[in-house]
Amino acid sequence: MKRVRINEGKVALVFRKGNFFKVLKAGVYWVRYTDKVGICNMSQPFTFSMELNILLRNEELANMLEVIEVLDDEITLKYENGIFMEVLTPGRYAFWKGATNFAFEKIDRSQTDVIDNVKQAVLTRPELNSYVRSFRVESYEKGLLFINGTLIKELDNGVYYFWNNATPIVVMKADLRQAQMEVSGQELLTKDKAALRMSFFASYKVVDVIKALTENLDYTKQLYVAIQLALRAYVGTLTLDEILERKEEVTSFVMSAVKEKALSFGVDLIDGGVRDIILPGDVREIMNQVLIAQKKAQANIITRREETASTRSLLNTAKLMEDNKMLFKLKEMEYVEKIADKINTISLSGGGQIVDQLKDIFSPTN
Repeated sequence: MKRVRINEGKVALVFRKGNFFKVLKAGVYWVRYTDKVGICNMSQPFTFSMELNILLRNEELANMLEVIEVLDDEITLKYENGIFMEVLTPGRYAFWKGATNFAFEKIDRSQTDVIDNVKQAVLTRPELNSYVRSFRVESYEKGLLFINGTLIKELDNGVYYFWNNATPIVVMKADLRQAQMEVSGQELLTKDKAALRMSFFASYKVVDVIKALTENLDYTKQLYVAIQLALRAYVGTLTLDEILERKEEVTSFVMSAVKEKALSFGVDLIDGGVRDIILPGDVREIMNQVLIAQKKAQANIITRREETASTRSLLNTAKLMEDNKMLFKLKEMEYVEKIADKINTISLSGGGQIVDQLKDIFSPTN
C-alpha cells in the first residue's frame, strides 16, 4: 500500500489495471502500489487521456465536471470570474466545478442578425478577430444592410458586428454631406454653329439612400450626364450673341431641367452656376476687334460732343464781347497777362512808339 495526500483544490483520479477506478477528493488515502494516481488542479480545465464517456460513467466524477460540447457551426466564449478568457472551437470540453467560477456563452455562428448580446469589448478582442466581421457607418453617412443579396434595413451611424459565416453580408454607404460637382470644358455648338466651351458647377446632397444606391448604378455619373445634356439643350437653341447676353439664364434653365431628374437618383440639386465660357481663338479675336471698334466709336462721339460744346461756348463769348467793348478789353488784358507771365525780360528799341503801344495795351482808355 502507498499513502496519497490530496491538497485542497486538487482531485486525484485512481486507475487500477489501466481502468478508471475512483475519484479522491482532498484528504489522505491509502492505495495499492500498482494503482496509478493522477493529480488534477481544479482551477484548470479537466484533461483526460481516455474516452470521456467512459470516465463520466462514474457518477461522482460526472457530478464534479461541467461538460461543454461545441458543434461545427458554433463557438463558445469562456469566462472566468466574469472575465473573458478564450474561445472554445468545435469539440468537447470538461471543467471542474466549484474551484473557479466558470461561465460559458454558446454562440450560433450561422446567425445573420446584428450581434447585440455580446459586449463590444469582447467582440474587439484579438481572439475573436477571425470569428467576427464589422462595418462602420460614420456620423455623416447612411448605410444599407444586404444579407445574401437582399436589402434588410437602413443603418444609422455606428459600428455593426456580425458573426463570420458563409452567408454574404454587405453594407453599402452613402455620404450625406453636401458635395460639389463640376461639369468642365464641355464643347457645345450654338444655334449659329459657333463652337464654345462651358464649365458648370453644381452643389448636391443625397436625400434618398435607397434610390441612390440600389435603383441607380452610379448616381454621380447620372447627375453629371443630366447636367451635360441640359447645357447642350440650352446652348443649341441660342446664337452666340444671345448666349453671351443671357448667360445668367443658363443656371435657372439647368436647375429647372435637372432638379426633378436628380430626385429620381435620390439626390437633391441645391445650387449651380456657370463658372466660365471659353470661346475659340479666332472668335475671341473677332470679339476683341468688335469691342475695340465700339470703344473707338464711343470715344469719337464723346470727342465730337466736347468739341461742339467748346465751339458753342466760344460763340457765346464772342457775342458778349461784340455787344460790350469793356468785356472785349478785359479779355484782351487777360491774354496779355498770360503772355506776360511767360516773359522774363523786355528789351525796347524803336523809340517812343513801342512805349506808346504798351501804354495803350496796359492802360486802356475809356
